[in-house]
Amino acid sequence: MGFTCFGSFNPWKQNKTRTQAEGIVADNVRLFSYQSLRSAAENFHPSNKIGGGGYGVVYKGILRDGTNVAIKSLSAESKQGTKEFLTEISLISEIRHSNLVQLLGCCIEGNRRILVYEYLENNSLANALLGSKGKRIPALVEWHKRAAICLGTASGLVFLHDESNPPIVHRDIKASNILLDENCLPRIGDFGLAKLFPDNVTHVSTRVAGTVGYLAPEYALLGQLTKKADVYSFGVVLLEIISGKSSSKNAFGDDLLVLVEWAWKLREEGRILEIVDSDLKEYPKEEVTRFVKVALFCTQAAPNQRPSMKQVVEMLSRPEIVLNEKALTEPGIFRVGGSAAHNNGSWGSGSSERNSSNRRLNKKTFLNTQGHSDNDSSQYLTEVLPR
Repeated sequence: MGFTCFGSFNPWKQNKTRTQAEGIVADNVRLFSYQSLRSAAENFHPSNKIGGGGYGVVYKGILRDGTNVAIKSLSAESKQGTKEFLTEISLISEIRHSNLVQLLGCCIEGNRRILVYEYLENNSLANALLGSKGKRIPALVEWHKRAAICLGTASGLVFLHDESNPPIVHRDIKASNILLDENCLPRIGDFGLAKLFPDNVTHVSTRVAGTVGYLAPEYALLGQLTKKADVYSFGVVLLEIISGKSSSKNAFGDDLLVLVEWAWKLREEGRILEIVDSDLKEYPKEEVTRFVKVALFCTQAAPNQRPSMKQVVEMLSRPEIVLNEKALTEPGIFRVGGSAAHNNGSWGSGSSERNSSNRRLNKKTFLNTQGHSDNDSSQYLTEVLPR
């Protein structure tokens, strides 16, 4: 990636954040003044708030030239620190893809850290589909719209994993980080936790960051990060899109199963289509069934059993490909909290019979994390139907 510094902006030289930014921010990132962004968001009026979380608040703004933007203002207590802020700038400013949110600029002024993105009309997938009924977008009752979101998100991840140089692992794929444009087409956003992932590296040992409910168990447990952690998170999102239910806000069945466990149980019992959102009145049963099974391939306990994102796109988009279900193994679940579905911070398989067998996965299951090693069985997940 080619970066440049802002040597001519002498008034910021003494600012610690500004000094750290020198040599980091790309030359195609526009610098905004705090005053101009405050004006664009009408003094950050609550009516302009379109999102928020541990990182701070996102506001809709209108620049002087009439451009609608999303203004992400990090709070002083933000979990995303200066390092993550600069990471997000450096990563996303140099990449362009139709399924990635475009960064327009930033503000680094005093202790203020603000990112300016293109504005996407339909907010996040979390609000448009998984939120309250009143906030849901009517267009998403059509299966082809949801299928397009699945494929678009997968394509964005293929770009990050295989076409970006060096490859990028997002680390926080979840419904609230998938934004929808006016046509409900998806764009992956929020690169504050992203990691560069050179091709000669099998895994990165790092502090665990992300969102419970989407974390791959080997990453949550061991802190060992590979592209397959994103694959796992995508599998969870895929099930959310199909079911219309949030993985972090719902428990299912008498055993209070998490979404991935529930999907596995329904598949084992031959009731796989019971997971489908009741708002979907008409849908192609074979295609939806395949999507559910692809999600289960993505969320298998052992990372080397999961497909690559390139394989995922093929599995979702090519009906002539037969999924090799003999290669499908149980989901891995990372549990926190005190409910039946979140058992005392434990981790284990997603078997619906876990209470009787009490089987726990061995840590060695997670140690072979090379995405395309000789022992990577993900290459055997599909076969093409003979013509």
